Amino acid sequence: MTAAPYRDAGASGRVTSTEHVGTGPYRRNVSVSPPTVGTQPYRRNATGPMLARMTTNADEPQPRPRPRRRAPAGAAVLREDVTQAIRAAVFEELAAVGYARMSIEGIARRAGVGKTAVYRRWRSKLHLVLDLVSALAVQGLPVPDTGCLEEDLRLLYEVSARALRHPLASQIIPDLQAEAARNPDIAQALQKALREGQDSVARGIVTAAAARGDLRPGLDQDLALDLISGPLYWRSVVIRAPELPKDYLASLARATTAALRAL
Repeated sequence: MTAAPYRDAGASGRVTSTEHVGTGPYRRNVSVSPPTVGTQPYRRNATGPMLARMTTNADEPQPRPRPRRRAPAGAAVLREDVTQAIRAAVFEELAAVGYARMSIEGIARRAGVGKTAVYRRWRSKLHLVLDLVSALAVQGLPVPDTGCLEEDLRLLYEVSARALRHPLASQIIPDLQAEAARNPDIAQALQKALREGQDSVARGIVTAAAARGDLRPGLDQDLALDLISGPLYWRSVVIRAPELPKDYLASLARATTAALRAL
């Protein structure tokens, strides 16, 4: 990313402001495209630079960036690379200082942009965080589809464990959960993220297993979700175990498979 300015054009087509990205102590390349997740045995791809960084290895091949669409003449131009820089800065600020102490000024400074660039996209830090959480929910995790219930669970646990134990996620999730107890908007966004993210993936695994005859049709989906998601979340987020024992994820997948078949 260069320090060259970009221009935001207003409705009249005239330049309304000039901003920079990547200057100062937080200069970075923000135009790198996210790695692709979800080649077989997964059903779909997980998009988004931050989620991809949390759930994939850094040495995986990078796809070529898609051509950027040209904005209509006279429309306000909001550069996507600047938006991604701000979103990345929000993750880092949340991990560093927490939601209560996070400020638009700190986000802008870390992203290397002016405060106006942030306010042009979001009205407040609350709306920024809500948008970020909702975006992660939509992106979701890849759904394993190996044709074997135990293997599907093992793959899901590998991706989930990598995400939950990522340095940013391990600091952000507990902080947002604490904030959700005081802020109903954040609580609702987190619940929606869980339902549309982990919940939908787990239900997809259970539904596919029932269709193959691996599980009893009509089993309690909510109880199945508790069995699938609870143990890893407890160990990684609640008690914050420093590391997982060797072969823990494979053993967990085997035990969960047996528990699901007992329902």
